[in-house]
Amino acid sequence: MAKKQKIASLEFARIIAMFAIIGLHCQMALTYWQWDGIPWVGYMLNQLARFAVPLFFLISGYLIQPKLSRAPIETLKNYAKPLMKVWLIWSVISLLMPFQWQTVAEAGYLAERQGYWGYLMSTSFNSLVEGGLVHLWFIPALVIAVALIAFLVHINMAQLVLPTAVLLYIYGVFAGSYSTITDLPAPFFTRNGPFFSTLLVTLGYLAREEQWRWSRNNTIRCILLGMALHFGEAYWLMQHEVAFNSHDFLFGTVIWAVGVFMWLLVHPHFGDMPWVFKLSPSVLGIYVSHLLVIIIMMNVAGFIGLQHLEKDVFIYPATIVATILLVKAIEASPLRKWLLR
Repeated sequence: MAKKQKIASLEFARIIAMFAIIGLHCQMALTYWQWDGIPWVGYMLNQLARFAVPLFFLISGYLIQPKLSRAPIETLKNYAKPLMKVWLIWSVISLLMPFQWQTVAEAGYLAERQGYWGYLMSTSFNSLVEGGLVHLWFIPALVIAVALIAFLVHINMAQLVLPTAVLLYIYGVFAGSYSTITDLPAPFFTRNGPFFSTLLVTLGYLAREEQWRWSRNNTIRCILLGMALHFGEAYWLMQHEVAFNSHDFLFGTVIWAVGVFMWLLVHPHFGDMPWVFKLSPSVLGIYVSHLLVIIIMMNVAGFIGLQHLEKDVFIYPATIVATILLVKAIEASPLRKWLLR
């Protein structure tokens, strides 16, 4: 697709969000810079990255809206098939690749893998909607959200999309981060499946369908309100024995992410640089492969004796560089048709 057909700010945001997710999964600053035994720097870095996945969902809903409104079922098929292929193949790779190299050296490949396979089988339904490695949940969640919108649009019940999405999100928060208070049951971890994704994909879809127009000041107010609510909730939930860094989404998260998204639409030329348009098509490949690269880098860091800050300073940039090189190599090889969309 030609550069001029894309919105620069959204492409740039996808890259920034991807770097934030890599930082999140590197689990930085959790063993140092502590106050009263709590690694507040690591906790804040963790939660500051929580705008990223919601932003991916919003952008996805925005970009797919014209086709989804015009031909919902055909669009769903064309959208879901390549994504689920990528999800399945990277799940298989994740199931086969050893994570603990020291264990492999001491006890063998099967001993190391059987521990992980047993862990996945202990929550088999959750693993089915998540995939072979924890970060792959994003793909089935996105597909389920698009499928739900497509179905309701197809049966001329589009007016039910937003209320359904809101109810799913509210239930997901109450049965997720608030579960120690509500005791609500959940069929699986509520970050997965339709609970988190559907509202955000829907809001992105509606932003384009209804041509939402916000002022710059209102987008900033929305970001600040959402962040204040998200971080306030996370801090308050510590009183109920919920770790500050454990939240994938709270009530404030959607407000925060929508504010960022609308700010990007108000500033469409933000990030309009040639390298952005060269790198942004690789974001899905970087997403599906980055956690395996982090695992490799953590093993390397362990072997060379890196700890604490020096370990983080090594792993984060090394993962970014190595993952980009890996994905670019895949894109230039015959493996592209199998490993990427």
